[in-house]
Amino acid sequence: MKINFVAVLFLATGIFFTSSFCKDMNSINTLSQKEKAEGWQLLFDGKHINGWHAYGTNHSGSWKIKDGVIYLDTTKTTGKREERDLVTNQEFENFHLKLDWKIGPGGNSGIIFLIHEDTAKFKNTYETGPEMQVIDNNGHSDAKIFKHHAGDLYDLVPCSKETVKPAGEWNEVEIELNKGKLEFTLNGTKVISTTMWDAAWNNMVANSKFKDMPGFAKFKKGKISLQDHGDPVWFKDVKIKVL
Repeated sequence: MKINFVAVLFLATGIFFTSSFCKDMNSINTLSQKEKAEGWQLLFDGKHINGWHAYGTNHSGSWKIKDGVIYLDTTKTTGKREERDLVTNQEFENFHLKLDWKIGPGGNSGIIFLIHEDTAKFKNTYETGPEMQVIDNNGHSDAKIFKHHAGDLYDLVPCSKETVKPAGEWNEVEIELNKGKLEFTLNGTKVISTTMWDAAWNNMVANSKFKDMPGFAKFKKGKISLQDHGDPVWFKDVKIKVL
């Protein structure tokens, strides 16, 4: 029997690609043995929104899961879409957070932390929690404003370098807070390093859009949120280590 070498090579390569693809799909929302030993824990298992709820409610609002990814369902086929940020049930103080996000063209969102969920006093997550900006730098008007770019400590500290990927592509981020020392990493580059709650921090907040929010960044322990800004956004590989 005559063997077509090119066909065999193609089939073998195809099998390799398929196996690699399946491996990548199976590896998201998981922890390696090394991560487990280091104390990392998953905040999202790829299947359920257990451990999360929409701010001020006991359900998930417009947040859905598909293909191992949390996404914001922005459709309005059944009337007005409920706009609520997704927040963790658990509070965190000193922590190292990692996750991946991608934003739709012209989209805006955020990762908010140290949230004090008391809806009688604070109607929104951003009234208490600082934010790592998630945005399409090239397609959203808010990204034209200084300190409102992707990866910025929103309205407070700008990125030292722009490392964000275009809309539709995944970005790897880290937020690390330890005894007031706050650092953001975006796609492998440390872009923010600042200290919370010292005199310089208080002065910075007093000169920001949060100056009239008495609860902003006052709580040293709080919940973590994925922001519902009404635009398509996706998150995966959400994991945390308590420090």
